[in-house]
Amino acid sequence: MIRVLLADDQDLVRAGLRMLCESQADIEVVGEASNGAQALRLTSHVLPDVVLMDLQMPTMDGITATRLILQARPATRILVLTTFDDDEHLYPALAGGACGFLTKDAAPAQLLDGIRRAAAGESPYSGAVLRRLIDSAIQAKTTQASGEPEPEMTPREREVLAFVGMGMSNNEIAAHLGIGLTTVKTHVARLMERTEVRNRVHLALLAVRHHITHQ
Repeated sequence: MIRVLLADDQDLVRAGLRMLCESQADIEVVGEASNGAQALRLTSHVLPDVVLMDLQMPTMDGITATRLILQARPATRILVLTTFDDDEHLYPALAGGACGFLTKDAAPAQLLDGIRRAAAGESPYSGAVLRRLIDSAIQAKTTQASGEPEPEMTPREREVLAFVGMGMSNNEIAAHLGIGLTTVKTHVARLMERTEVRNRVHLALLAVRHHITHQ
């Protein structure tokens, strides 16, 4: 069972999210917060696996709450769900440690998939958001990768990294390579440890900077 905390200052939005989540047998809503301060306080009490975090809330915004929650409970997965997908909100949320970024116009199935992927250690992103991240990395890759050696990795890890750079999920990578899901997760975990990156998106950006692509 995936334990979810909803953090949004709009009662109607929280009610809709609760109905959607509780329609699923494997997702349980364990708390609701109307601002970042409440989300921070509730997280330590209800111990959610995933926090659905709005960014613009009174008292304490979602970006600050994300940073403080992860300082206290690093294993918590924080999935941003916001109306705003501009760089002004995206990059601070990523810097704060959010594992994914979806917009509120996402389809219900995409949101539910995002919760499950976040709980599984992946980084769900709206297609437009991921594309912008990759485009930004492409524009900056020459200066950022200059003098930065390519990380050491096995041929199989390089293949996995290339697919991560394309925005694929672990399930999609496993299907493309004909290997088990657990094996893919192991490769991703080793890559993150070896490259000292915080999340899957940073792995994708690393792949772009070093021109690591699927042949």
